[in-house]
Amino acid sequence: MKAIDPSKQSTKENYHLLTSTVIPRPIAFVTTQSEEGIVNAAPFSFFNIVASEPPLIAISVGRQDGEVVKDTGRNIHASKQFVVHVVDDSFIEQVNQSAASYPSNVSEVEETGLTLVESERIQVPGIAEANIRFECELHQVVPLGKEDRYSSDLFIGEVVMFHVNEKVYENERVSAEKINPISRLGGANYSRLGTLFSLKRPK
Repeated sequence: MKAIDPSKQSTKENYHLLTSTVIPRPIAFVTTQSEEGIVNAAPFSFFNIVASEPPLIAISVGRQDGEVVKDTGRNIHASKQFVVHVVDDSFIEQVNQSAASYPSNVSEVEETGLTLVESERIQVPGIAEANIRFECELHQVVPLGKEDRYSSDLFIGEVVMFHVNEKVYENERVSAEKINPISRLGGANYSRLGTLFSLKRPK
């Protein structure tokens, strides 16, 4: 085994090692809304479930030189609301395009040709093309890194409304095969759903 000391590597080297080993990662496509009413959208693969009572999901949004610079981070801090969409095969090209460096006054939703849909419990709209979306209210934000210069923010959102396309919903669950989720690997690599198998949990 090769032993690697993260303190002797650059931030970029540690990032590449983490993202190429913690795989596959689900992708959150997140919409937020600025105070000027501009709807921004961006993908994040530092994303997962953190609790079911109440239903909580979390995304990590990076900072730059300790400052909150991404539209997603700024908008969540201000509005305390966001929508998370599960990325699947049907709109991965638009999700990838949304990661381009657009100015803050430009909506990635408009630039990628996606369609907005009103939310029921929050002001931030969602994306109509997504088969699954979660309306979220900010539960907690945790700055991560060192106090003199935080590197990212962990936004924990409480899901206040689930939206699931009936075509992928059966027996009170979402069918993995029907939704065909896309996962993030290292570098520019992604993955579709592979072979499925079941294991019964031991008693």
